[in-house]
Amino acid sequence: MDELSVKVAIANRTYPMRIQKDEEQDVMNAALHINKRMKEFEDNYAVKDKQDLLAMCALQMLTEKKDHGKQGARDTFNKKLHELDRMLADYLEAQDE
Repeated sequence: MDELSVKVAIANRTYPMRIQKDEEQDVMNAALHINKRMKEFEDNYAVKDKQDLLAMCALQMLTEKKDHGKQGARDTFNKKLHELDRMLADYLEAQDE
């Protein structure tokens, strides 16, 4: 795969990275998302230290990811349950014929 050198700006600091070319948009979007969250925290709370803002951002983002993971598991469970219900209904219908 093609590697790419990029510079990612987070919290007024630039970080050089080597990433796969197909990851570039995801990495840039993640940096934008982090910076946006940090700005929201800075505007809404009396926190000015960048490290504190990064910690708050990380905590919130990881908590959200965990919640999305739970929802994904529920969705998968419900999908499988509906699949089993359909299979059982088909089986019972075939038995009646």
